[in-house]
Amino acid sequence: MALVTSCGLQVWRSAGRTSLLNTRVISSFFPVTLRCIHGSRQNKQLESNVRDTGSRHFKRSNSPHPLYNKVDPHGNPVWINPIDNTVWTEEEVLSVKPTHVNPKDLPDRIAYALIRVIRTGFDIFSGYSFGPINERKFLRRVIFLETVAGIPGMVAGSLRHLKSLRLMKRDHGWIHTLLEEAENERMHLLTFMQLKSPNIVFRGMVLAAQGIFWNLYFFGYLISPRTCHRFVGYLEEEAVKTYTKAIEALDQGLLPTWKTKPAPDIAKTYWGLAEDSTMRDVLLAVRADEANHRDVNHTLSTLKSSEVNPYVYPQGSTDQHRR
Repeated sequence: MALVTSCGLQVWRSAGRTSLLNTRVISSFFPVTLRCIHGSRQNKQLESNVRDTGSRHFKRSNSPHPLYNKVDPHGNPVWINPIDNTVWTEEEVLSVKPTHVNPKDLPDRIAYALIRVIRTGFDIFSGYSFGPINERKFLRRVIFLETVAGIPGMVAGSLRHLKSLRLMKRDHGWIHTLLEEAENERMHLLTFMQLKSPNIVFRGMVLAAQGIFWNLYFFGYLISPRTCHRFVGYLEEEAVKTYTKAIEALDQGLLPTWKTKPAPDIAKTYWGLAEDSTMRDVLLAVRADEANHRDVNHTLSTLKSSEVNPYVYPQGSTDQHRR
């Protein structure tokens, strides 16, 4: 008597005869592996029996998927935010101003110098330094930057996650904040992608930039997490400047098609914007996000990696770290 496995379906072979295990037993342990065999009437019957047992894979849940439980008038799925995120008040988005933390030591000066070199080089390479700002130039800039801006939080969060598993100790709240930052930057990208679809050359440049930056930040974080968080803090300072200039340009009429352009539906859902919100409201919300990342990373750069992340406290529990 031998146990034979074929495409995840276990059968007993005894005295030259093969019989299927009791269907109900199989469905209790292997609710989805039966799907790998197709075409047989017997297999279809087995699948039917598996569904009847009530043991379901999460993808076949009766509950609607959080991303697709609404449709527009044309029957297309409407994006629904499946996780919590900060919804800024009007007072908060209007109060954001560019700020700068002066370098205090050599690691800070190295981080700031790198950001200045990267900023200057990218401004020249992307053409942002030449001529007045317009919608096309701004979209090209921010879409590229957001594909990279989501890397630091994911790298740092992943490394701290692995460290927590390896040492079998708590992380003290850093992981959630870092992964939340990465997800927020990705949402910025998805929002602006509603306005422009990059060509294959642009996508190839993104691929190269991600590969280079991911690995550099990965090894940098292994060496000095503090310097990396200061680097991101300075990076976000530049992001706040970029979005502030865009808002000023829009108010000055340099972005005429965005003056009354409605905010994408994904932005209305994610930031809780009003139905009549425009691209100006989107820019204000994104800038508030970037200011938050700026302050968070500058704060994390002053902490030891074993200290508690102050941003895990409930909102309002401390005036110094509200966000």
